[in-house]
Amino acid sequence: MNSERELRTLRIESLAHLGAGIARDGGKVVFVPYTVPGDVVRARVIEDKPRFARAVLEEVLEPSPHRVEPLCPYFGDCGGCQWQHIAYPMQTQYKSRIVGEQLEHVGKLAGVAVRETVGMADPWGYRNSARLTVGPDGALGFQRAESHEVVAVEDCLILHPLLRELLRTLDVEFPELTALTLRAGIRTGERLVVLETAGDEPPEIEVDIPVSCALALEDGRAATLIGATAIHEVVAGRRYRISPTSFFQVNTLGAERLVEVVAQALEPQGWERLLDLYCGVGLFGLSLAGRVGEVVGVESAPSAVADALANAEGMDNVTLVEGPAEEALPALEGGFDLAVVDPPRGGMDPVALRALVEKRPRRIAYVSCEPTTLARDCAALVSAGYRLRWVQPVDMFPQTYHIESVALLE
Repeated sequence: MNSERELRTLRIESLAHLGAGIARDGGKVVFVPYTVPGDVVRARVIEDKPRFARAVLEEVLEPSPHRVEPLCPYFGDCGGCQWQHIAYPMQTQYKSRIVGEQLEHVGKLAGVAVRETVGMADPWGYRNSARLTVGPDGALGFQRAESHEVVAVEDCLILHPLLRELLRTLDVEFPELTALTLRAGIRTGERLVVLETAGDEPPEIEVDIPVSCALALEDGRAATLIGATAIHEVVAGRRYRISPTSFFQVNTLGAERLVEVVAQALEPQGWERLLDLYCGVGLFGLSLAGRVGEVVGVESAPSAVADALANAEGMDNVTLVEGPAEEALPALEGGFDLAVVDPPRGGMDPVALRALVEKRPRRIAYVSCEPTTLARDCAALVSAGYRLRWVQPVDMFPQTYHIESVALLE
């Protein structure tokens, strides 16, 4: 490659961890977004490094048999989806393959049993929450890929119909508004709009559909403006309260699959002491509370802890500890028989990971939304004496490159 602006004809061989197609040109790897394995494309090189290059798609010369027409008119501009042009069976196939590659390349863990990704019967209309940004012209939208520019949208096909209706009926005219989050309990029908404003300035609101509204304050709390202080969702038969600023899985049907896989991994016998680390509103620990002797949940977000306490009402074998995992876990007395950990995208804090090992759970179900940090943390646990038995990807994010997985370590 002699010029950064050079056009190349490339055959796409596979998909990369962050979603781009992978081609090879003279032995060098070239990443081309919005391509499909099997495509032959013309691409323009925009970044040329010694070991790899990045290119933008100019033309599809020969389409892959796995290429499909994207359904969304904003696809390619909006950064929310990266894989709408890839047939869904191929999406799930590559998610399993990418998890295995990250385990091998990042974690140096070869030969791990990575199961077929659990896909969705309908890979559209699944999201129960979404955050939209206000553009300079006041229009709501999502950020362009690798940019802070806002792409205004009037609809979003991966939102649940409850939220699509809400998005279409929103009429926001408030200069201080910077962003808003739409949330819904798809099993309860409850809906919530969480507003973010400059200087915590509350807007005047009028609504003509059943929806609650809250203002996200700069100190992390939320002020109720209209309606209820929280929404509720039902997962695997259990009802959960979710406050405006509390984390909850964005895919309710996928969350049910995760709960099933975690239970399958841990195989509780009815007497164990279970650690639920990064427990959020209690999704995993409370779903297992009736199948173990004791649950100890650890969570740093005050709103999520308050929700977990409400969700655990009447369960006398559940204890909740508020604080960062790296501080709270080492301070807990005694060991654990089982553990489920669901850290943020950056993975586990090293101090928390060492403390987890010291608690000596015989089985750990590691729930991850980022294969690279899953691979890093699993490698550390393997070095500490655990065996990585299997990894089960669950497709929580169809049409995107994001990958959720559950790993079983013994």
